[in-house]
Amino acid sequence: MAQQIPVDPKARADDPQRDTERDDGTHAVVGDVAYRRLVLVNVVFVGDPGAGDRGWVLIDAGVMGGKGAIKSAAEARFGAGARPAAIVLTHGHFDHVGVLEDLAAEWDVPVYAHALERPYLDGSAAYPTPDPSVGGGLLGRISPLYPTKPVDVSERLLDVPEDGTVPPLPGWRWIHTPGHAPGHMSLWRQADRTLIAGDAFVTVAQESAYAVAVQEPELHGPPMYLTIDWDAARTSVRTLAALEPERVITGHGRPLQGAEMRRALQALAADFDHVAVPRQGRFVEEPLRAEDGSAYRPPR
Repeated sequence: MAQQIPVDPKARADDPQRDTERDDGTHAVVGDVAYRRLVLVNVVFVGDPGAGDRGWVLIDAGVMGGKGAIKSAAEARFGAGARPAAIVLTHGHFDHVGVLEDLAAEWDVPVYAHALERPYLDGSAAYPTPDPSVGGGLLGRISPLYPTKPVDVSERLLDVPEDGTVPPLPGWRWIHTPGHAPGHMSLWRQADRTLIAGDAFVTVAQESAYAVAVQEPELHGPPMYLTIDWDAARTSVRTLAALEPERVITGHGRPLQGAEMRRALQALAADFDHVAVPRQGRFVEEPLRAEDGSAYRPPR
């Protein structure tokens, strides 16, 4: 069963009072950053409330069937008909690109991602089948049923610049955090130490249906069943912990903030092999590393 680093619930970064004041279907984290949970994954909205058309950015595109929820939250938060300036992806797994093709076409927006995720976003490669033997939870055991085929947004797809900037997000930088996926990236804003970590680490036991339903705050490594390179995943978590963020929004689970969150993140980084890495498993024994191309699989 997956291990965890417990976190005091007082470290939650979402604020029910701010949610009541805005009532736009999102959960506020900090002034211009909010998120919405879609079944089992979070999408993030970056932009000031009322920013209007092209005044905001969507981070990740949720699960299949989530289009209406994303659009309604965006319109309530940013204004009627308000389209984003871009969609930025932490990575291309099925639960982060579920409605990407539809939204990108309808909104007529560019899609930014790390160059190593391009094969999974231009239709040319599929992810490997998940490993159901790790994690011990229901969502882990049924993971071979999850889609692995790529989406194709090649006409709109742009690689993030090598200089670390994110063109539609002034003040933010991308950090390559592979392990869970070859081109996984996290987003960092130094000015207020806000981190959008994607699935580099998460704040819920994503393998467990019960934990996903309850959403008790705790720190975990990346979802086990889809993590293909545990050495890289360890390095990624340690890179992010070294930033000493003030608040983190992850792809799964509640956002966390403050000294208690940093304590837990440092503990995860220090004890990663015990807490996060399965004792055995296909990708533990035979990791797939992006640098030699072995992570790529042809479409099925």
